[in-house]
Amino acid sequence: MRMKMHVNRTLKNKNGVTLIELLVALVISALLIAALYQTFIGQQKTYIVQEQVVDMQQNVRVAINKMMREIRMAGFGNISTVLPVTFLGGTRTYPNVVNPDLPVPGALTIVSGIGGTATLLKQPGDLVGPILLASNRIQVSSLAEFNTDNKRYISIGGLEGHAIIGIDVGNKILTLNSDVNSVYKTDGSTLVYAIRAISYRVDVDQPDSPILRRDENTGGGAQPLAENIENLGFRYFDGGTPTTPPQETADLAKIRMIEVTVTARTDRADPDFKGEDGFRRRTIASNIHVRNMGISQ
Repeated sequence: MRMKMHVNRTLKNKNGVTLIELLVALVISALLIAALYQTFIGQQKTYIVQEQVVDMQQNVRVAINKMMREIRMAGFGNISTVLPVTFLGGTRTYPNVVNPDLPVPGALTIVSGIGGTATLLKQPGDLVGPILLASNRIQVSSLAEFNTDNKRYISIGGLEGHAIIGIDVGNKILTLNSDVNSVYKTDGSTLVYAIRAISYRVDVDQPDSPILRRDENTGGGAQPLAENIENLGFRYFDGGTPTTPPQETADLAKIRMIEVTVTARTDRADPDFKGEDGFRRRTIASNIHVRNMGISQ
């Protein structure tokens, strides 16, 4: 009898988990897991948003920095003697150093000797073998950036502009449309610049992925400069009140500064962002002084 009572007393002292306690533990665990999951999702979303914002800011800065460098050089090469310049079989003509709304509305095209370069080897009066160079002929180190079609405009030493009307490929001799006006060093220190018409425009043919494009008008087409750029704006200053296109052609010669405004957006919309369409946007504006306008025109 004593042994039986001892066994019963031992069984009663053993602890166990009731069904209610198990359910309470499961509920608490589920709540903790849900909270941790929610925290993880929030952090992941914040990281993605920050990454998109960084990409957007990088895009807009790359775009405006590239345009700043090139627009600042508009007119370089004393190119007034070759204006207007024509490209692509005469389908595109740019009459000025700065050309608002060309080749399409909202675009800007600047003309400048900022293409690839060669060095001047021989000038008028020099001998190239048995050939005595005439007053409108020069020899250059490379023909890679020149032809008689879309790459025919050059600037010798950045001082005078000409158009190429003929090429002696074997001797690398360029025949120009006008006489060379100055005497240059032929020791490799005189550069022959390729004059280009650089166009900037926003391609909105695909609204879901607007792209800022840059075109050299040499047949390669408009190439992507920056993605997710949905707006590009210009204002032109001649020392007085800023103007926006359209404007008289005569006013273009007076332009000394161009204000460029670029608006970029994130690659994807954020449904939780309280914006108009869920896209975050950044706008950068920069005033660019066109240093060569007074020289070229």
